[in-house]
Amino acid sequence: MRQLLIIWHSMTGGSEALARAAYDGACRAQGVNVEMLNADDVGAAQVMAADGYLFAFPENLAAISGGMKSFFDQCYYPCLGALNGRPYAMIVCAGSDGRNAVAQAERIATGWRLRQVAESRIVCTHAQTSEAILAPKTMNEADQREAADLGEQIATGLLMGIY
Repeated sequence: MRQLLIIWHSMTGGSEALARAAYDGACRAQGVNVEMLNADDVGAAQVMAADGYLFAFPENLAAISGGMKSFFDQCYYPCLGALNGRPYAMIVCAGSDGRNAVAQAERIATGWRLRQVAESRIVCTHAQTSEAILAPKTMNEADQREAADLGEQIATGLLMGIY
């Protein structure tokens, strides 16, 4: 059975909500084992065991969140050369921009020789004050639906052997 690994990191709940929506969407593609893990709990063996990936994380200070960066730091070299051609997609929850976090993560995925199968999605919360940035996030229905569709797309592609 093909396996989709959804790796997420969240500080205020936004990225976790998007990862959960992606998980729910991916589970609609019956016949794919979908696993959703917090970036803090993922090791290289789990990454290498998966057939495809969806990364969901926040942008913090115009960069990949610390928890997601730590995951990449710990798994990058042990997985280097073992993931070539596997599909991935990404969702970034950002206050206003998100492009730099996407660029950083896409560069890491390129180093792993992963194949991007969907345009990276940036979900903007418009949080601009310290209070808004630190507040728990609630994702709107449209953003959750897009995340679910992305999860289903990747899982279906794995199931059909497209990826």
